[in-house]
Amino acid sequence: MAGVDPRNYTNFDSQVRYAQAAERGKFQFLFMPDFPVLTGNVETEAPMINIDPMMTLAAVARGTERIGLVATGSTTFNEPYNLARQFKALDLMSHGRAGWNAVPTSDPAIAANYGRDLPSRSEKYQRLHESIQIVQALWGSWEKGAWLHDAASGRFADPFRIQPINLRGNHVGSSGPLPLPPSEQGQPVIFQAGGGDQGLEVAARYASGVIGAVYTIEAARAQRMALRNAAERVGRDPDEIKFFPGLMTTITPDRRSGLDRRIAVSGETFPQRVEYLGQMLGLQLYAARLDEPLSTAQLAAARPSPRDPRSAHALNIAREGWSLRDILAHGVIDYHPVIAGPAVEAADHMQTWFEAGAADGFWLSPDVYEDGIDALVDEVVPLLQDRGLFHRDYEGTTLRDHLGAPPQYGLDTRIML
Repeated sequence: MAGVDPRNYTNFDSQVRYAQAAERGKFQFLFMPDFPVLTGNVETEAPMINIDPMMTLAAVARGTERIGLVATGSTTFNEPYNLARQFKALDLMSHGRAGWNAVPTSDPAIAANYGRDLPSRSEKYQRLHESIQIVQALWGSWEKGAWLHDAASGRFADPFRIQPINLRGNHVGSSGPLPLPPSEQGQPVIFQAGGGDQGLEVAARYASGVIGAVYTIEAARAQRMALRNAAERVGRDPDEIKFFPGLMTTITPDRRSGLDRRIAVSGETFPQRVEYLGQMLGLQLYAARLDEPLSTAQLAAARPSPRDPRSAHALNIAREGWSLRDILAHGVIDYHPVIAGPAVEAADHMQTWFEAGAADGFWLSPDVYEDGIDALVDEVVPLLQDRGLFHRDYEGTTLRDHLGAPPQYGLDTRIML
């Protein structure tokens, strides 16, 4: 994209600048995924979003004051002690703003990088449950008053209030204790990003925030309700768990300029996507006709695929008379809804979903960070604030404050396997 320095891939100063822009907009948290594998087409794009989530957020922590810092840490190829120490250290250095997205690994290429095969899904989730409980126990291995730091008496800590945990499951274990005291929020907040019954169970038991992957308002409402019901079944208040569906944004003065920008950013992938668009609509489509709209006969014959919830939206866009290239630029094959156009369209989308009980908030993915975050902050956020839907300033200092998550230190005694 014009104006973007391709060296930003290794430039932590750029990552800090983007975080500061989000903090200026009073965003509750940043979310860093992790891809420990070479992905994508490195001939034309960087292989991942960040070179390392924990290192990136450590830099961001020093350049920000309030915004939450959530990173992904897989339990499949990381030991609980390492995860507990890294995330607690980030929580301390950020003064209580850290969150851990606790997930298993599903990519065989990542497993190969660790010299392993992927375990079965059942084994991965057994290890995940054990890991979360051991990590939380390690986080609580210093009692809250254990750290004295009393220069007058010369006492640094009370050793009798620092205890080993001595936990071992079928897959992982740790003796502890962790050599780190509580943070301002006690310990990091647990997030979850994943699907299926086992992902739902993890979220219900441990998570305060869930990163959703849904395309329709109906699916979002159903997933949020399933999360709330599952949390209640294991003894938690359903309001403790917040569901964040995704929204991809290209904020521009009008729809045409938004589509043109999306074509400039990712249009080289469109010829390969035409065939799948045809499958979604029950038609045979050709890349050679990217700049043509569907004919009257094609529109009459088109049928949205019952196997893809995005298909109905794709057909509606096609019926508006857009070319195949423009239909794809609308994001009809993306995994989250796409807004390409004026800020009011993004604000309307979020308000509609929120008021329908389909979201507690949103995780936003702007097309180009260099100016896309500022567009959200300067154009979308004020609309939401004026409508009384979004706060005008942070009311607290920690991630738990931002999410309204209850205090927790160590294991949640209500939740036992």
